[in-house]
Amino acid sequence: MSSIMDSTSDINQRIAGQVRRLRAAEGLSLDALATKTGVSRSMLSLIERAECSPTAVILEKLAVGLNVTLATLFAADVECEIPSEPVQRRAAQALWRDPATGYGRRNLSPPHVPQPLQLVEIEFPAKTRVVFESQGRDVAIYHQFWMLEGTIEITYDNQCHRLKAGDCLALKIEGANVFENPTRKPARYLVASVTEVQSRRKT
Repeated sequence: MSSIMDSTSDINQRIAGQVRRLRAAEGLSLDALATKTGVSRSMLSLIERAECSPTAVILEKLAVGLNVTLATLFAADVECEIPSEPVQRRAAQALWRDPATGYGRRNLSPPHVPQPLQLVEIEFPAKTRVVFESQGRDVAIYHQFWMLEGTIEITYDNQCHRLKAGDCLALKIEGANVFENPTRKPARYLVASVTEVQSRRKT
């Protein structure tokens, strides 16, 4: 039990550091980020102090407001580190679980390598549904979902795509996206993400 708690604490510390760093890079105050994302200032303060375990839905709102992928919020801060090798060993791949649904995310990509591609492994429990609101980024994010086992239904732009083992779906992520496992068995899939910077929107 203590090792699980320690792991959760480490992940929360990592998220806290990333949110603080990214908010500073965007030049946003807590109040400004709260207005931009719809996440309350008090919740943002708790997240930045690593005093809560935010849900996947809240983290996606922050990722949108900070113009990054959701995976970026789980990345280690390695700006000052020198890469030793372009490998991310399994033991170093932190696993995060959504406190609301139990769905898990594991960042696979080596954090030291400056490449636009991010790989994430998803564990999606049976009879689970998550809705992400992804409208508002100043960057375009392209995802490909490759099913490893089980079944997942991804609804985007009013179209439902039912994926089974071996299937691969390519999408540009924006607007509302619904992820659902309607079966009695867990699902597992890989997500490959690439970010394309766009011109800033006029305000």
